Amino acid sequence: MKKINKVVLAFSGGLDTSVILKWLQDTYQCEVVTFTADIGQGEEVEPARAKAKQLGVKEIYIDDLREEFVRDFVFPMFRANTIYEGEYLLGTSIARPLIAKRQIEIAKETGADAVSHGATGKGNDQVRFELGYYALQPDIQVIAPWREWNLTSREKLLQYAEQHNIPVEMKKKTGSPYSMDANLLHISYEGRVLEDPAVEPEELMWRWSVSPEKAPDVPEYLDVEFRCGDVVALNGVELSPARVLEKLNTLGGKNGIGRLDLVENRYVGMKSRGCYETPGGSILLRAHRAMESITLDREVAHLKDDLMPRYAELIYNGYWWSPERRMLQVLIDASQERVNGWVRLKLYKGNITVVGRDSHTDSLFDPNIATFEDDAGAYNQRDAAGFIKLNALRLRIAAKRQR
Repeated sequence: MKKINKVVLAFSGGLDTSVILKWLQDTYQCEVVTFTADIGQGEEVEPARAKAKQLGVKEIYIDDLREEFVRDFVFPMFRANTIYEGEYLLGTSIARPLIAKRQIEIAKETGADAVSHGATGKGNDQVRFELGYYALQPDIQVIAPWREWNLTSREKLLQYAEQHNIPVEMKKKTGSPYSMDANLLHISYEGRVLEDPAVEPEELMWRWSVSPEKAPDVPEYLDVEFRCGDVVALNGVELSPARVLEKLNTLGGKNGIGRLDLVENRYVGMKSRGCYETPGGSILLRAHRAMESITLDREVAHLKDDLMPRYAELIYNGYWWSPERRMLQVLIDASQERVNGWVRLKLYKGNITVVGRDSHTDSLFDPNIATFEDDAGAYNQRDAAGFIKLNALRLRIAAKRQR
């Protein structure tokens, strides 16, 4: 491998990436550019700038990507009603292609010949980051410290930090017992006590939501307005994509919505237990399906449901930038042109109930046909007999042969 002169590091300012920054400087004798993405993690990003300066970094990028994250990644994913393995709303997975994209852009801007990340060799994120890097810049060099160094535990990382005067918060074991990742779509918890899937997570772990038991005793109603499959307004107030998700997170968390305790199948081959809070995403998914129920053709809706698991796997496995994901996205987006209207939801103690929906321009619901009262000839019930007989023909032939 040729000498590395400059590397762009995805930098959070936490223990792992702070150690990685110093390790890159010492091991590769290279200049390090740090990149911190603000995608709504709910923490101040300026401490990362101070940390990078303290460690001698001259080129520091801190980018507010919240609107781009929701508009160009979260919303397109939810147009497909995407869920991985029937439960997971892909909050971590969908953030990685955006971070990878911006890292490659910065590498080009600064003349860097390598990029680096803090994902471990056991996780999915290494795959997601690196598939993104290579898809966007095929000849980029990738440095994955967790696959190279011998700092294989938190204790060893802390020792390294102390030896090299790296400022790190919570140096003692009394710090947070969980490994957490947050953005506007979700917050995840892994590690420590959660490594035993039989143990219930403690209530103090959850940060974005109250428990359903402690949610308000009075339901809250919410009107969600859609335009071409995306939410554009809440309760009659137009909002930007990021503000939509922020507002839904607040409403959902307040009403005990969005908690998930999941054992998932990682791409690298192991099962992993994680806990997630996705209050806004849970509301968004329910509202979107309700909007589609009144505006999508039956066979289009069923085809979308057939394609969704494959689409979800592509995102989970890091193939956001692949030609097959792009192809599916074109098909999905084409189905959303008539997904326009509003949905009314009732939020109550962890539950999301659809209590109304309508589209003045694109509804396929015809009350004159669906009514149980006199339909004045709008639907000829005798037509059903021929339909049933034609569909039963193969069953009747098979049954006769089996006599």
